[in-house]
Amino acid sequence: MGYPYLALTRQERQEMLSAIGATSTADLFSDIPREILLQENLDLPEPLTESELVRHVRKLSDCNISLDTHASFLGAGVYQHLIPRAVYHLANRAEFVTAYTPYQAEISQGVLQATFEYQTLICNLTGMDVANASLYDGATGLAEAALMALAITGGSRVVTFESMHPDYRVVVDTYLRAVDAELVVIPTDQGVADPTALEPFLGKETAAVLIQQPNLFGLLESASEIGARLEGTPTLLVACVNPISLGILQPPAAYGADIVVGDGQPLGNPLAFGGPSFGFMATRQKFIRRMPGRIVGQTQDGEGNRGFVLTLQTREQHIRRQRATSNICTNAAHSMLIGTIYLALLGKEGLREVAIQCAQKAHFTAERISALSGWELLFEGPFYHEFAVQAPVPWPQVNAALLKEGIIGGLPLAKLYPERPEWENALLFCVTEARTADEIEHLLQVLKGVK
Repeated sequence: MGYPYLALTRQERQEMLSAIGATSTADLFSDIPREILLQENLDLPEPLTESELVRHVRKLSDCNISLDTHASFLGAGVYQHLIPRAVYHLANRAEFVTAYTPYQAEISQGVLQATFEYQTLICNLTGMDVANASLYDGATGLAEAALMALAITGGSRVVTFESMHPDYRVVVDTYLRAVDAELVVIPTDQGVADPTALEPFLGKETAAVLIQQPNLFGLLESASEIGARLEGTPTLLVACVNPISLGILQPPAAYGADIVVGDGQPLGNPLAFGGPSFGFMATRQKFIRRMPGRIVGQTQDGEGNRGFVLTLQTREQHIRRQRATSNICTNAAHSMLIGTIYLALLGKEGLREVAIQCAQKAHFTAERISALSGWELLFEGPFYHEFAVQAPVPWPQVNAALLKEGIIGGLPLAKLYPERPEWENALLFCVTEARTADEIEHLLQVLKGVK
């Protein structure tokens, strides 16, 4: 694919321009008013040698605060986990980083097999029947699930809760407005959803209920009760989950989820300033043809040898585009591959151990913080590896004190919930297995000294 025009010779480019009646590349931009075109050279520095450029870029990079220099207690959707070095040694093999879309199965068996293994692992994690070959990220994955539910049920409304990540809600709302569907957000004053609040919305107009497990505040929703309330109704249950948490939490299939999505970043992918990542999606067998993206299947060739092919591409972008189920045109293949290798290296017991360490360290830290004078947990109830606390002083003062000591502090809820003045000085802390006992103790000492 790429940019074939730039790959042509000067003569070939001139011939192409002549064929459309243009004399130069500038003619291609003749519709742009001249007064807004740059009439002078860009103000760029003199060129550098390779070694000079490397030093310059490294100097710029050193201006950043990174996880190599600071201990991070920030989460809210992107998490730092310990990543075995073998993950990148395998994922960065040439046959993976140079591969493109596996349209030709006969020369793409390695990529197709890796994708098939990924789908199998996602099904094992979620308890669902089928998984696609990944999506862009968790937020767009949730939006795609909402559109999928609308198509399946014929409803015109999607319901979620205030405890769903606000950024995810904005993406879903953007998608739904394009198809004249409504997003209803139910308040969660206590940090978790009240299942009885769904009663006014149980009907054929509601295509899906979206829940996040654990939710933005790190709390565990009453997922089983919500699932039970939707039984016997046309409304689907869509669960947005943290994949690491499934090492110890029940799979979404167990509480009646019809579609499961989430962000795969915790599975071996670094924070990388927020991306790239990949979204995962799994569903029940009966909804397989409504699922966006592509599905890799296992088959046999004429001689009985095992092989892999693209079984479904429901978007139909190549033909009959008007019947496509989604505008998703690709998958985050390399990030997904990293997640696959990470899960394969850890195995079932390794993933469980990571999840247990996250929960244990987070509960220990929350207990110690809430014991400090003036500090208290914002919400009561079981949580996984994130928790919100009320600070006795303005949150900028807290995070400034932490940053001065080499610690990246919690997420201020005021940034995500400006309509909630009672949460003005609340901070959401995250503790994963990557945090050491010394780092946690350092955090506690700094918080203790904040006056």
